[in-house]
Amino acid sequence: MRAHEILNNTFLNKGTAFTMKERQELGLIGLLPPTVQTIEEQAEQTYEQYLTKPSDLEKRHFLMEIFNTNRTLFYYLFNKHIVEFNPVVYDPTIADTIENYSHLFVDPQYAAYLDINHPENITETLKNAAGDREIRLIVVTDAEGILGIGDWGTQGVDISVGKLMIYTAAAGIDPASVLPVVIDAGTNRKELLEDHLYLGNHQERIYGDQYYSFVDQFVETAESIFPKLYLHWEDFGRSNAATILNNYKTKIPTFNDDIQGTGIVVLGGIFGSLDITGEKLTDQVYLCYGGGSAGAGIAGRVHAEMVSEGLSEEEAYKHFFMIDQQGLLFDDMEDLTPAQKPFAKKRADYKDAGDMTDLLNVVKTVKPTILVGTSTNPGAFTKEVVEAMCANTERPVIFPISNPTKKMEATAEQVIEWSDGKAFVATGVPSGTISYKGVDYQIGQANNSLIYPGLGLGMLASEAKLLTDEMIGAAAHSLSGLVDPGKPGAPVLPPFEFVADVSIKVAEAVAKKAQEQGLTESKETDMAKAVRDLKWYPEY
Repeated sequence: MRAHEILNNTFLNKGTAFTMKERQELGLIGLLPPTVQTIEEQAEQTYEQYLTKPSDLEKRHFLMEIFNTNRTLFYYLFNKHIVEFNPVVYDPTIADTIENYSHLFVDPQYAAYLDINHPENITETLKNAAGDREIRLIVVTDAEGILGIGDWGTQGVDISVGKLMIYTAAAGIDPASVLPVVIDAGTNRKELLEDHLYLGNHQERIYGDQYYSFVDQFVETAESIFPKLYLHWEDFGRSNAATILNNYKTKIPTFNDDIQGTGIVVLGGIFGSLDITGEKLTDQVYLCYGGGSAGAGIAGRVHAEMVSEGLSEEEAYKHFFMIDQQGLLFDDMEDLTPAQKPFAKKRADYKDAGDMTDLLNVVKTVKPTILVGTSTNPGAFTKEVVEAMCANTERPVIFPISNPTKKMEATAEQVIEWSDGKAFVATGVPSGTISYKGVDYQIGQANNSLIYPGLGLGMLASEAKLLTDEMIGAAAHSLSGLVDPGKPGAPVLPPFEFVADVSIKVAEAVAKKAQEQGLTESKETDMAKAVRDLKWYPEY
């Protein structure tokens, strides 16, 4: 490679860290300042610049400059400041960059942009984006259901980029082995269609046979080009997400973070709560507030765990209630999604069914012990709702996990205060520590980042042929025992600062379960060693 090609290759560039011998061999003499720096010195210099940026958005733009020029330095710095950087690099700051992506566009970041109008270009697009890299992990989105902000068309590619950043920072997956992909199937967001600077297709979303045919062609092509691929679906709309996952989950190693990942981490948080109370999962009553892909996926995961603990499917469904835009879901509603239907109730069983559009009335009627919010309806968990939950059980589980921050059903501080410190709380965004009546409540983040990086590392290390429910269950159980349940105010989920250790534990649990099920293709039989050997470290 020519000298400038090396300096412009984010996977090879070391900047001022190239030694004098390397500069001579690579034709870099005179192209860099004479001082040779260590990566520690580069990181110190870069962090000083980072601290001068006046807002999280500008901090993210600065970090993206490092990401686009020197991946090793970026991840070295990210690892040193992972708690501080995570909300800047990913959620919630990434929502701002997605909304303004076309107007701020500078660099495609080695992403693949797939155009639904040109399926003949899928192969060429994936090969061009990968270059000579061996791709092991793809995060793909069609950006119809981004975070809590909805449909953002091709601008949603940033969610794939951000997700892969967390895979590497948290679990050490080699950044040269990953590829962000966006499927541009159009957008229904009027402001994008009317914006002449919008970089995606200026057409309404395509659904139905053409859409599914394109997705199928993408999957077949990606599997063919990258034979050891693990495929992660991200932020697809509720009408397509479950269908796509169900189409492929028994055929290839694949995962939908909104449907499966959120369910795993919430289940882990519920296990953490029950570790403190000593209660059984099968004795709980679960109310899902927000029946989209995430809400239904979480409920499905908790339901599956109740079944694994001895209940029949029918018995377990009696423990679940789901509220969506229509109110409490009943089986005579014509607009239920396939994922919602199993949780819908018979209207005749409720004499006051007409009042079941109000969350407070539902809480008082069905008496849940667990309330999980994925509605993106800010302020929905009112003081009266929290107090009603406390009337149902001594220690309610209340998880307002919608994000970004402006979409939360309640803040952690509100839930702690309104429940007089009785509620177990986890939020979808960082909430820090809440001091109340002399107790410091450390609030766990129901952040998929605690799960999906380790899950991916375990899948790649074991070369598992499929991701099964049993492997997902092993991931959820692996979160237990990482916090001290006897400490007042203890979090129900491990703090994000320990995500690297959590990821290793999750990866080993997943890989070992895959091996037990006869699904591994790795030549290494020691799954813990396979995980350690695959882990990439940001060093020159």
